[in-house]
Amino acid sequence: MLTTEQIIEKLKNQFGEESLKKAYVSYDMFTIHIPREQNIEILKFLREDPELNYTFMKDLCGIHYPDNKGEEMGVIYLLHNLRDNVEIRVESFFPSEDSNIRTATSIWRAANWMERETYDFFGINFEGHPDLRRILNMDEMDYFPMLKQYPLEDGTRTDKDDTMFGRS
Repeated sequence: MLTTEQIIEKLKNQFGEESLKKAYVSYDMFTIHIPREQNIEILKFLREDPELNYTFMKDLCGIHYPDNKGEEMGVIYLLHNLRDNVEIRVESFFPSEDSNIRTATSIWRAANWMERETYDFFGINFEGHPDLRRILNMDEMDYFPMLKQYPLEDGTRTDKDDTMFGRS
């Protein structure tokens, strides 16, 4: 059975200490943070190493943390080693002013549509993607709807009573 310690050791041996910014378990999911400059090399290693064997990419999505200065934007890869039934979450964060990361379509063909969806909703540019364009929203949209740039509530509404929501 593949352990988190084995994964950390293999990655550090292959890419060095700086390749793992963080490694932890959250909600029973092993998570690693990697530099975006090494995303393809690390993802390819996770897939092709016979012991790690993360051949299945279950999901790829974007995330926006506007309060994390210098690391507001991120891409999350959810990978699965089907042989040992072990999952790993791989996260890479970068500044919103430079939201570019290399495409993983050369590693997993399924990344194609997932990266298009992430681009469509978060505006993350996947460098080298074969067909990066909107997939669900209208082409005319000039914004990315999942970015947390707008208030969650309309402060001008008069049809609601804040006491109903536990606020005074």
